[in-house]
Order: sequence, then C-alpha cells, then structure tokens
Amino acid sequence: MITHTQRERLIRFCNALMDQKAARILIHARQAQPGFWFGGGNLAEAPNGDFYLVGRYRTEGDSRTGLGMGERGLELVIFHSTDRGRYFEKILTFSKAALGLPRKAVLSIEGSALHWTDDGVELFVSSEKKLPYPPKLEVYQKPNTGVWTIERLAAPTVEALASAQPQTILECDDPRYLHVKDPFVLDQPNGDTVLGFVTHPFSWASSNSAYARRPAGTQEFQPPVYNFFPRGFVWDVAICRATGWLRVPRLGVFAEGPDATLLFYDGGESMRDLDEHSAAAKRPRGYSCEELGGVAVTASDGVSQIERLSVISPFFVSPTGTGTSRYARVLETAEGFYAIWQQSQADLSQPLVMNFLSRERAAQLLGE
Repeated sequence: MITHTQRERLIRFCNALMDQKAARILIHARQAQPGFWFGGGNLAEAPNGDFYLVGRYRTEGDSRTGLGMGERGLELVIFHSTDRGRYFEKILTFSKAALGLPRKAVLSIEGSALHWTDDGVELFVSSEKKLPYPPKLEVYQKPNTGVWTIERLAAPTVEALASAQPQTILECDDPRYLHVKDPFVLDQPNGDTVLGFVTHPFSWASSNSAYARRPAGTQEFQPPVYNFFPRGFVWDVAICRATGWLRVPRLGVFAEGPDATLLFYDGGESMRDLDEHSAAAKRPRGYSCEELGGVAVTASDGVSQIERLSVISPFFVSPTGTGTSRYARVLETAEGFYAIWQQSQADLSQPLVMNFLSRERAAQLLGE
C-alpha cells in the first residue's frame, strides 16, 4: 500500500511523535510503585479549543487471577485545560457505583474515550462487571471476577456527563471474544463513527482487536467485526490490542495519493512475564499490564489494508522500568500532534505522559 520511502518516513515520524525520553509526565499514578497507573483514555479538543483529558486511576490487583484483586480501576476522571495542555484541572470524577447498572455492579473501571458529536459530547467507558460466564463455561470463571462490557454516556456538555446514565452498547457472550473493553474512536469523512476496542477470550490466553461502526445519522452501532487486526508472529504473538488511530498528515511524501491512517497498538509475547534463558539477550518481551508499543499503517478507514511497521520488534519501549509503553493515542490540532501514553517508570508505576510534535517538524520528518 505504501512505498519504501513512505514507510521509512512514517517510522521516522512515529518515533519522533512517541519520543520516550522527551515525553513529560502529565498525570502521576496515585502511588510510585508497581500496579499503580493513570491512563487508558484520550485527549480531546472541544469545539471552543479547550482540551479535555479522560482516564482512570488504577491501583494494584490482578484481574487474571481473581484473588487478591485489590481496588484496581477505582476512579474515572475528566480533566480540563484552557492553555493547550500545559495545566489540567480535575472537573469530573466517576466512581464504580456511578458507572454501574442494575445487576451489573462494576468491579473495575477500564479504558475510555471522549468524543464530540453534533448533539454535544459522548463518553465511552469500559468496565469489568459482576456478571457470570456463559453457560457451560462457569467452571472457568475464577472467584471474584466478572465480564467486561462497554457503556456510553451522552450529554450536551462535558460537565453534564455527571448526571448522564450509562447505557451498554457492546457486550459479548461468544467465548472467543467474551471480554470487550478499552474503546477508541475514528470519525470518517462520510459521518460514520468507528469505535475500536479490545477483546479477550474467556481463557485470558490472548489480547485482540475489534471494531464496530455507527453509520452517519443513526444512534446504534452495527454488529462488531472481531479480530480485524490479527496478532503478529514475533513480539506481538500473544497480545495485539489496538489503542488509537491517527490520520497520516498530508505532508511530505504523503502530500499526494490516497489517504492513510496510522493504527497504534499494544503488544506482547505472552499474557504473563516470560522466563528468559540465562544466556539469552535481555530485552523487554511484553505481557499483560506491561505491554510494549507498536504501529501499523492502514487504508483511510483505519481497518483495512493493514500493514505493520513494527514487524519483528516493538517501536515504543520505555527506557526505564519494565519497558512498557501502552495505551497510545494522539490528538491532531492546528499546531501539531499531542501524543499521550502510559509509560513505565523506574519505580514501576505507569503515569500518563505526553509529547508534542509541531506541524512544522512533522513536515520535515515526512519530507522527501
């Protein structure tokens, strides 16, 4: 789909965008220790130019075991900035109880996404609910665990989301894709909304990617397309969970020709930390909750003609801690590109970090 030169320019652009050393901490985790982080959301620009940031605070615990889980994803927060992201003020907070539904108590809050519409704003949020596994699979459900679903809250303003009622829009009883979570959004030129999300099988043996489309002028999403982005063969053989899209800028070698879209994703070799041979070359391998970052280029729709750029190794690895660099999402504005992601620190916490790349610098990186 792209030429060798275009591929090289995209790699250069993405590495500058997701500069691991230049990024600054935007929101700290609640504690500077393993199992604590903030992120899993997105940065969005309102029609008036203000920035809004959504994400969840997470504390220690392990959803795979269901034992000693801790509080885990305990609070969803929305921040507001009037100075293009230099300072953020907390304006809204959602507890587990606030996001629960009748007979669907929330065990852990997960990924989320803010999205502007013609009627105001909508908030997509995923959470683990106190729900049983499908019939004949109950024996595989560990104590104190549930099933993930995705809800939507809608309101005329961000502030009004505080009183909005969650409505489930995505849930699944197919054991292959049982847990659905971590939504992210791509608006299409024709007015369609594409909602990407992550799936896990009932066995928690892998992490995968899916999407659902909402046609322009409608309220309902069409049936999901599961596994549109197959797992890779090397560093992303067990985990390949898409996290965000970015239209390739019409700059440099992409000034002409068909539109393209970047697809950022988290990857890992295993769902659990792998034991390395004592003589093996040391490198981060990625595992559940400590994924590494990759990127692919797609057609303009974001879901077809997918070509991996990070084929044999991850592109985005933290220089400290476990190496994890995950939940990457990018906001494009008139002045440039704001990339945010969770980044492992030396203390093994994962705060949300941000890096800004100007449009002028992007033009240089994508140039001939």
